[in-house]
Amino acid sequence: MKVIKITALWCSGCLVMNKTWNEVLKQRDVETVNLDYDMDEEEVMKYNPGKILPVFIFFKDDKEITRVVGEKKVDEMIQIIDEVGV
Repeated sequence: MKVIKITALWCSGCLVMNKTWNEVLKQRDVETVNLDYDMDEEEVMKYNPGKILPVFIFFKDDKEITRVVGEKKVDEMIQIIDEVGV
């Protein structure tokens, strides 16, 4: 499984989720590609992230399987990972 994580420096929810995601990574082994909404704009737009950040796009076998938008708790993120299958 791979996750594209789209955040921005100016996004307060992104700052919260960076900490949350680091906690998730202590419990689950997930390949993560970090993209900045402003600095990686060309790459980010390939994923059509919308206006609400952060965005976590989950891929399995190079196919998008789900998205998580906005702030979530550690246990919610782990549940999503377990449901889609690591």
